[in-house]
Amino acid sequence: MTGRRPSKASSSGPQTCISRVAGRQKVVILLNAAGLGTHNRCQQLIAQGRVTLNGRPITDPQTRADPNTDVLHVDQGEGFVPVPLDNLCVYIALHKPYEVLTSFTDSEGRTTLADLVPIPDIYAAGRLDYDSEGLMILTNDGWLNHRLTHPRFEHPKTYLVQVERIPDEEALKALRRGVEIKGERTRRAEVELLGDGRWGREAGIPPRSTPIRYRKNVPTAWLRIVLYEGRKRQIRHMTAAVGHPTLRLIRTAIGPVELGDLTVGAWRHLTPEELRQFAEMFRPQRPRPSRR
Repeated sequence: MTGRRPSKASSSGPQTCISRVAGRQKVVILLNAAGLGTHNRCQQLIAQGRVTLNGRPITDPQTRADPNTDVLHVDQGEGFVPVPLDNLCVYIALHKPYEVLTSFTDSEGRTTLADLVPIPDIYAAGRLDYDSEGLMILTNDGWLNHRLTHPRFEHPKTYLVQVERIPDEEALKALRRGVEIKGERTRRAEVELLGDGRWGREAGIPPRSTPIRYRKNVPTAWLRIVLYEGRKRQIRHMTAAVGHPTLRLIRTAIGPVELGDLTVGAWRHLTPEELRQFAEMFRPQRPRPSRR
């Protein structure tokens, strides 16, 4: 495989896919994704009363429907027929190996995501450094991609981190409270000391393709760190700030999706339960009624 970036959908066909996690979506977007014409053409169908939602005509282009539970019909000249809501978005979990770029092209010929996942028109929902490993989510669902990458939508990301030397309680407390990186303090994090360097072998963590560089007579330790933000090389900066440089970093979970026993370089489709949990995680919270 050459590493060529997947091409975007043709302007003559559907412009998007149907999100399986966004819940109620604008009917005009669902019609467009179902291949019933351009955005303007789909708006016209609605305005002309030629679309029904659960058996009732609609004329407002802002009307929303849930593709998982609602039924749409359209009249394109030969009576009302069901709208095929089967152009569903794709959701992939990938175990990214060490030294793989989280893009689909590279001018230097390095390994990219295109060499691992032969599915067109999907994109990485977030980054993982070239020298880091572990879980990535790839999707063509713009709704979910936005929520997984925008800082406003806080969600947990879990990492196993091998560091130089054994952190004491003061270093662990500093990581939990937040440390200053380039003039800004990191948010609170969950940090747990798992054990010394032997813990990784005992836990069955596969060896890295390129072994880490140990310093003679310097012990190592494994930490589990859960972040609710995502700055560039954040964990490496955090551990260095408390005197424990990161030697190896593996992301093991993003929200409800866990790396589990997915082998290095392998990928799988997200399960319906994982998608349901994503939908629940990003569902807008209704304000609680004020007490009088």
